[in-house]
Amino acid sequence: MTAAAHRPATLEDVARAAGVSRSTASRVIAGTGFASPAARARVATAADQLGYVPNPAARALVRGGGVRLVVAALGTSAAVLDDPYVHKVVGSAARVCAPAGVGVALHWLPLGEPHGLDQLAADRSVCGVVLVNTTEELLEAVPRALYGRIASIGIGSATVPSFDVDNTAGTDAVLRHLYATGRRRIAMVTGPRWLPCAQRPVRAYRDLMRQAGLPERVVQGDFTAARGREAAGEALRRWPDVDAIYAISDETALGVIVALREDGVRVPGDVAVAGFDDIPLAGMTAPALTTASHPVGRIAAAAAAAVLAGRPGAPVTLFPSTLVARDSA
Repeated sequence: MTAAAHRPATLEDVARAAGVSRSTASRVIAGTGFASPAARARVATAADQLGYVPNPAARALVRGGGVRLVVAALGTSAAVLDDPYVHKVVGSAARVCAPAGVGVALHWLPLGEPHGLDQLAADRSVCGVVLVNTTEELLEAVPRALYGRIASIGIGSATVPSFDVDNTAGTDAVLRHLYATGRRRIAMVTGPRWLPCAQRPVRAYRDLMRQAGLPERVVQGDFTAARGREAAGEALRRWPDVDAIYAISDETALGVIVALREDGVRVPGDVAVAGFDDIPLAGMTAPALTTASHPVGRIAAAAAAAVLAGRPGAPVTLFPSTLVARDSA
């Protein structure tokens, strides 16, 4: 007695397995209206065997508040809760959830403690989860009770659909722009080592440098402006002839520009600088930052909509990233 393996069990599956009508199964699951003891027992058994999870978002429309979608952000510390990127995800998810009467909550998952999802899976007020900063370890620890009502912004799995920016293509566009403007000694400032989606731009960078016969110059980063300032100094010390620095976050790139200016290096005259994300500040700095677009709002909205729908979708959905050429490169 199992539902199709490729999708979560539905109320129709439960009714069919229990040998009752959909309306009877609905009354039993909701705990409202009449159903015989035998019917209740059969529905309960079928729901348990099929792993059926009622859609709390739908219940919210009938019963009113108290149901929430949780944006669960993985991070090395609770500081991830203050990340503007995470706030953008929460805000965009809230716009999708509000018409369904579903609230949105933010939850920190400490890095290295993936079983924090167990608490969310057991919480009856949680209609679903959107993961942010997802790792393979976290995906492996997703409780079965969350299948069909969880999505990831970043990497995914066979049971967790993923939504993300095509940062490989975005990186490719930025690096080709730097090359086209005559830059040949291009250093890269990366993201955190533990974050899988941050490794795609690194692979794209290495591939392009090999194809062009150019040296690889990689400096470790962490998406922050503070680390960007440090990374710029490190790049100049290790490679005094560097003529471009590409950082895979705009915040880091802005930190790079500050450090270069403090060292008397002209941007873009001596060293071109480019980032990734196209945050609002990128177009207001002097020089304005060359970068690649990152439609965080659209990505988060799609992930939240998939969770609310409770239906299987494409395993991976990538949103395009395009070059935004400005004065810094």
